Amino acid sequence: MLEIIDKKNKKVLLLIAVVFIFTGIRVMAQTINLEQARSLALANSRSLAKYNLAVQSSVLDTRSQLYSNFPSLSLGASASMSLWNAGGEPAIDPLETFKAGANFSVSQKIFEGGKSLVQKAINELATETARRDALAEYFSVLNAVDSAYYSVLEAAADLEAAESALQTADLSLSIAEVRHTSGVISQGDYLKALADKESSETSRNQARRNYSLNNAKLKSLIGLNEASGFNVEQVDFSGYEELILRLGSITDTEADYLYGELWEIAAAANPSLVKAGLLSRRAGKNLSLSKLDFSPSLSASFSTGLNYAPNNGIKPSGGSVSISGNIPLDFWVTANNVAKSKIARDTAALDYYTAENSLETELQSALFDTIAQAGSAGSSRRALEYAEKHFEYIMERYRLSQSSVSELSDASALVGSNRSQFIKARYGFLQSLSTLRSLGAFEDEEILMQLLRGNGP
Repeated sequence: MLEIIDKKNKKVLLLIAVVFIFTGIRVMAQTINLEQARSLALANSRSLAKYNLAVQSSVLDTRSQLYSNFPSLSLGASASMSLWNAGGEPAIDPLETFKAGANFSVSQKIFEGGKSLVQKAINELATETARRDALAEYFSVLNAVDSAYYSVLEAAADLEAAESALQTADLSLSIAEVRHTSGVISQGDYLKALADKESSETSRNQARRNYSLNNAKLKSLIGLNEASGFNVEQVDFSGYEELILRLGSITDTEADYLYGELWEIAAAANPSLVKAGLLSRRAGKNLSLSKLDFSPSLSASFSTGLNYAPNNGIKPSGGSVSISGNIPLDFWVTANNVAKSKIARDTAALDYYTAENSLETELQSALFDTIAQAGSAGSSRRALEYAEKHFEYIMERYRLSQSSVSELSDASALVGSNRSQFIKARYGFLQSLSTLRSLGAFEDEEILMQLLRGNGP
């Protein structure tokens, strides 16, 4: 498991390095694709950088604990000289009273009941937990930039649809003006055409505002300033058509089997669930460490040194060896700490079960949403095709004065509604795939795609 986390951290650092190498001279190109947006967002994420620093700090804590088991070494030195005698008279020759010494000592813990091994395991679990936090933030950043990227494309598609609807309303109004002037249509129909045109313009303005807001959010995530202009590359949906068709017609039995495969992967790789398991194991180790406080401890030390005096020269000061032991007698304090550690262990176990249930719910919801979005993408596309044909039919009749302004308005509204549903379903499907990727901690999105196609991981 540590190898998996290390691989993921290396991948993050590699992505950041690549971004700085290839974008250091020019911050961005005129058009960016999804992979470039992801790399920029990872490089710009301060929260991810903070988690990576926490991992480094935890590694240093583990080293500190390891170093504490090594022998403790110390070296000291001292020097003195008398400037006057006890009666206040100056010393005859202060140099004759000069003394100097140096000492060296070493101490080593001999027995602590196995505390050092347990503490080492606890620190390793803490480091692994920090890595899982960083991995969770890694996927959180990816999910955020995917959502922002798809929102920009969805807003752009909505804006394009709003522009098309406005053009239709302009055409309808121009025809209505001619017919109203010639007395072919009533004042009410003409006012209806005017209202439709103004309403379409309002919708276009709102779509333009929505596009600008989503664009600004994406800029913020990838670290570009407001003055930077860029275009977002369109997603090639042709690579998703087969998957959309497959998931749109999936049976309940197939969906249950697919969920089982996803759960098996997510249960082993989801950062939040793995972290909860690590915290549960860490609480168990803390309980073991608390129980070891009942054990006695034993340590040894050795010291020696050198002394110098003008009359005696340099002579060794001798050496000493000492062994000390400690037997705790305040058993009630240790017993109380053990009881608290048991409660912490049981709480961590409950937290793990809670995290497991939460992941099950989130994974089921994400899978069902993916299937629902795939079905909606297929049905809304067919509905849009029918609505467009119906609109063409009504428009032709309107040109021939065989349909009213209201009929054309209704046909145009039907096209707009179905187009909006189609756009929302397609980009909602992509976003649901991003959610599944994060929940399962898939390093390669293609592995998830193969699994959803039924080809296995």
